[in-house]
Amino acid sequence: MNKVNSDELHSEYHRDDFRQGIRGKYYGDYKSGTNLVLLSPDVAAMFPDEEAVNKALGDLIKLAQKSVSLKNDGADA
Repeated sequence: MNKVNSDELHSEYHRDDFRQGIRGKYYGDYKSGTNLVLLSPDVAAMFPDEEAVNKALGDLIKLAQKSVSLKNDGADA
């Protein structure tokens, strides 16, 4: 196996190609708590956009909280 000097770029790469990048471009999003998740293709097919995913998850959270609340209320009686 050949060792490659980590400072060398492969011949198909040129240093000038990398100078247009912006260092830390997504750092603010990362620090603010943006969270990306990869949905399974079958799950993703059920939602037209991110708004639909967020609405479905929000509704599920409300339903779960209501369910827990109802169970707790019934246990006290």
